[in-house]
Amino acid sequence: MTSMDKYLKTLVPAKQVRDTNIEGMYELIKPKEALTKIPISQEIKSFVISKRQEVVNILNKKNNRKICIVGPCSIHDIEQAKEYGRLLKRISDKVKHKLLIIMRVYFEKPRTTVGWKGLINDPDLDNSFNINKGLLKARELLYYLNNIGVPCAYEVLDTYTPQYISDLITWGAIGARTTESQVHRQMISGCSFPVGFKNSRSGDIDVAAEAVLSAAHPHCFYGTTYDGKSAICHTKGNPNCHIILRGGKNGPNYKIPDIMNAIDILNKNNVPMNIMVDCSHGNSGKDYRKQKEVIEYLSDKLILKENNNQVIIGLMIESNINEGKQKLVFGEKQNLKYGVSITDSCISIDETAALLLDLYDIL
Repeated sequence: MTSMDKYLKTLVPAKQVRDTNIEGMYELIKPKEALTKIPISQEIKSFVISKRQEVVNILNKKNNRKICIVGPCSIHDIEQAKEYGRLLKRISDKVKHKLLIIMRVYFEKPRTTVGWKGLINDPDLDNSFNINKGLLKARELLYYLNNIGVPCAYEVLDTYTPQYISDLITWGAIGARTTESQVHRQMISGCSFPVGFKNSRSGDIDVAAEAVLSAAHPHCFYGTTYDGKSAICHTKGNPNCHIILRGGKNGPNYKIPDIMNAIDILNKNNVPMNIMVDCSHGNSGKDYRKQKEVIEYLSDKLILKENNNQVIIGLMIESNINEGKQKLVFGEKQNLKYGVSITDSCISIDETAALLLDLYDIL
């Protein structure tokens, strides 16, 4: 040991070099264990594959239906989510010839600062962070929904999660906070399902188009195997991605001038002409009741216009059993109202049904 080594050792004891801000580390269930505990049947596997292909056919202009990503802002109770799924299935059966309804089943919530991060991170809503339980609960719900004929969508947030649930996912989203993330673009390049990239929170559409382009190419990055081992992952690239317009800090971006601007950006980046519109978030001014206005505008002004009919591939709606939202008090989930969001406000399933049936009639 040199004199310099001895000097440094007196300044920084070895035990303080690593994990100085880590309180504890606990073993995570391996993806293979989760898939073994809740395996999928051949029927469900075929269902997921067929629904993914339906999305791809819409993206490739081989099917003129519209994709509708519909469901709660976040899942906080799987029994309530199952009921919502049953109700949505009834609606879907009525409109399936013109609309491909995919349930929004979001288990992970990106936070601008802090807050409840979703069912996987904290399934008991009490800051106990039983992630192993959350992963199995998520898989249980996805199994149930696919089994009753409801295809599922989720926001791809944590890079570990796809290994646990991707076999039950029809479509995925990358949110406004992570669209520019290289880690997420790489991950999506290896996903087996179609994915939509949202414009940034500032409203920048270029970053979403660039993300689609990046995800379509092969990448190499750190990953994890189904046995839970660290691995070097080589991907083929995901050709089935598109942009999502969700509004931004300067206001909505779903109207005709915004759509034309987005088309120009897609052309500039040599990205396929596929645009989904998020009727919530910046496009509704964060007022859930204004989602109806967005849907009605799209129906009247855009979807029926021949030149835009194939460009607008679908929309997203935040919907729950009952409308509005409520505040979560950690450890007091028994006091929550039934079927009401604990994150962003949602329209009710009854209003959702009316809007989707109207859209069906217009198409």
